[in-house]
Amino acid sequence: MTTTEAAPTHLRENPYAIARQQLRLVGETFAIDPNLINVLEQCKKSVEVSIPVTKDDGSVQAFTGYRVTHNIARGPSKGGIRYHPDVTLDEVKALAMWMTWKCALMGIPFGGAKGGVVCDPKQLSRRELEGLTRRYTSEIINDIGPEKDIPAPDVGTDASVMAWIFDTFSMNKGHSVLGVVTGKPLAIGGSLGRDEATARGALYVITDALAEEDRGFDGLRVAVQGFGNVGAHLARMLAEEGARVIAVSDSRGGLHDPNGLDVSSVLAHKAEHGTLAGFGGADAVSNDELLLLDCDVLAPCALEQVITPENASQVKARIICEGANGPITPGADEILEDRGVLVLPDVLANAGGVVVSYFEWVQGLQEYFWKEEEVNARLNDIVTRAFRETVETRAKHGTSMRMAAYGLGVRRVAEATVTRGLYP
Repeated sequence: MTTTEAAPTHLRENPYAIARQQLRLVGETFAIDPNLINVLEQCKKSVEVSIPVTKDDGSVQAFTGYRVTHNIARGPSKGGIRYHPDVTLDEVKALAMWMTWKCALMGIPFGGAKGGVVCDPKQLSRRELEGLTRRYTSEIINDIGPEKDIPAPDVGTDASVMAWIFDTFSMNKGHSVLGVVTGKPLAIGGSLGRDEATARGALYVITDALAEEDRGFDGLRVAVQGFGNVGAHLARMLAEEGARVIAVSDSRGGLHDPNGLDVSSVLAHKAEHGTLAGFGGADAVSNDELLLLDCDVLAPCALEQVITPENASQVKARIICEGANGPITPGADEILEDRGVLVLPDVLANAGGVVVSYFEWVQGLQEYFWKEEEVNARLNDIVTRAFRETVETRAKHGTSMRMAAYGLGVRRVAEATVTRGLYP
């Protein structure tokens, strides 16, 4: 039997250290009791499990999995599960903490959680992936539930993975439990609009940011790093709004056309070939090069820490929309802020997914499902309200959009913590 240990992180900085650094800075900026900050920087629970899987060739491989609950002061914890070879416990802790602030900023009654398995899903057959998912679910089954901790898709996972989690959990309970996960297929209680919700939320935030400048999408030059669920949907939506999508990329590289890509053709090529490579009619560009292209809006929708102090001064975009979690390091944040680049932070820009996950959870509990137009309208209301509150907080405290958004989220969790008190 072979064992897959947690891979050494590819990140230059420890993500959990970054998350705690951000929290302490929020505490100083908004004069939050240091004792509360000490409480909030700790994760409530961290679970590490071994996941043995019988491979198609008969061998057995053991994978490492995690599930972290950061905080439940405002309700059950909520957060995605990612399958990626670079998953680490500290990464999962950071993502769980960011989810806490994100849910609070959006005003939805969840705390933050996150899960991950150290694996490369592209190297697993569908049968192996299902076996991995069902065993992982069985290992964390006492830690999740509709009133406890609700997983969702993330990097490397999708609606099929959520279906396997839902089925495994339900079979163990003896009845169907619709609310145990979100991001499920429509056939088993998923919500209309959930698949593209993260991208749609980002679109609404970009729309609001442009409105602040009395500008629309016509002629807007956009570069999108990452062409998975978030990046692909966002590129399509931006093109439909009239923006000129000049570059997109996936894990193998990207495409660049300063006159604008035919996004529908790019999507068709990706669907057929599973990669952007080989698409004609555009110049090749690396993921690193894409970040430095001359554009109006840059949307990093892949992984963390792609914009660092080493390249932040070369970024030409005037607006950065964080479709991914933590794509900008704190050092890069300072450089961008000094240069006047508007950063639409992750807890605001990519919160559409968890908002519609909340809608799916509510619909599952009610056993009454909404029309897609209703889902999108309610999403727009919540995201736009959060944007306005962030802009107002930024102006009041003279701080960055990130600090304003994090400050709103942290203060709401702090208030809930004080209101509940400490037990015993």
